[in-house]
Amino acid sequence: MKSKSGLTRFHNCYILRNSQIIKEDLWIRDGVIIDPEEIFYEEQVGADVTVRCDDVIIAPGFIDIQINGGWGVDFSYDQENVKGGIQKVAKALLAHGVTSFCPTMVTSDKEKYKKILPQIIKTQGNKEGATILGVHLEGPFISLAKKGAHTEELIRNPDKGLDTIEEMYGSLDNTIIVTLAPELPGALSAIKSLSNMGIKVALGHTSASLAQSEEGVKNGANLITHLFNAMLPFHHRDPGLVGLLTSTTEKQIYYGIISDGIHTHPAALRIACRTNREGLILVSDAFAAMGLQDGSYRIGPQHVTVENGRAFITGTKTLCGSTSALDECVKIFKEATDCSLEYALEAASLHPAKALGIDYKKGKLNFGYDADFVLLHAKSLDVKSTWIAGECVYQSS
Repeated sequence: MKSKSGLTRFHNCYILRNSQIIKEDLWIRDGVIIDPEEIFYEEQVGADVTVRCDDVIIAPGFIDIQINGGWGVDFSYDQENVKGGIQKVAKALLAHGVTSFCPTMVTSDKEKYKKILPQIIKTQGNKEGATILGVHLEGPFISLAKKGAHTEELIRNPDKGLDTIEEMYGSLDNTIIVTLAPELPGALSAIKSLSNMGIKVALGHTSASLAQSEEGVKNGANLITHLFNAMLPFHHRDPGLVGLLTSTTEKQIYYGIISDGIHTHPAALRIACRTNREGLILVSDAFAAMGLQDGSYRIGPQHVTVENGRAFITGTKTLCGSTSALDECVKIFKEATDCSLEYALEAASLHPAKALGIDYKKGKLNFGYDADFVLLHAKSLDVKSTWIAGECVYQSS
């Protein structure tokens, strides 16, 4: 065969495709996964580069839709060097197989939003860092009773619907998710308007009943923020937000869940994945302490103390974010639930892609999809290398 520039072949590997791990070569060109039959029978060309994979697993790149920071950076606080902080985290995430993420801001004051949000731009990933899909705005339109680690004095009601939202945040051009509580005055109007704009709405930090939660879904919400955390506990007479997992609404409900070994008990992980398998999304909910030692940090306006990897609002026992990256969450989730490897990997790739409506190009290794993927050690699931648009952006030593 003759050679043609730009064609790369991954040989002797196991590929996650269509919820099955199969032994098959992976071919990419111009940042996209391609059908090898076209190469063999139509173009009759050979690969310019062959990557010998030695039986590694190739999975779609991980997509983290809720991450507050890491490596000393807090997306909600470091307003003087926002771009530098975002770049630092985006770069560091590559070592954890994350190819796309949603920088998350917790409840903040209006001036913080106006200074920080214009500097977090949707950006295609490369060697400098993972793709920025858009900002996840978690608060301030949440329930006081379920504020968790959010600052009480800054919490607001979306009284005037979208007008209140835009007055608080400013431009929503680079926003992809807004978390709010559906029972608040003006919330349903805001949900409908945001959904019509193409912004995904997540229900979270809420005291909503099941009926109120279902109204949120009917008005356009399709996500739940960190299931079981900062919401009413399940009750048999009114299961609250958790009840959406088995709701009779026709829409698929997706839900983030933190499997860091701290936020969610293994039994709760098993209940969730056996109740609504297709909707489960692994999220890190990581904050500035990820990748660093125990000590003192911040999450937005709040001071945080990390002891033995557990993060609490200083002086309290209120959990406030994780110190685990998404690849670690995948390992913990698989062990806790005894689910298949295929399912655990799709919960960190295909499921978030579906929830964001980008599963036509990300979250799969199908032909025509973006060549965003991670090479994993078959037994340990450690990240060996990470690829974005067909380019190796990280390789373990």
